[in-house]
Amino acid sequence: MSWSRRFDDPIPLPRGRQLVTLKNYIQKLPKAEQDLEEWQAAVEALLLVVEFDGPTMMARIGVMRALNRHVERSQRQALGETEDQAGRMS
Repeated sequence: MSWSRRFDDPIPLPRGRQLVTLKNYIQKLPKAEQDLEEWQAAVEALLLVVEFDGPTMMARIGVMRALNRHVERSQRQALGETEDQAGRMS
């Protein structure tokens, strides 16, 4: 599979842009952001899609989680959850 493969639905990016294909948007991020756990997971999902012809939804979810990592964290903080609790099921 190719990096030119399209997402089923474009991913909205900051400043009104959209990520339409699997092309590596992540490479354009500052190194400090590339090293974040969320972006590392997004890269792994992108590679699985490209290398094993997986569903683009996997990559979409990874990229969306990385893009919205601050929103997820602030929601957990508002609920009073710690990082450790956030990964556990009730």
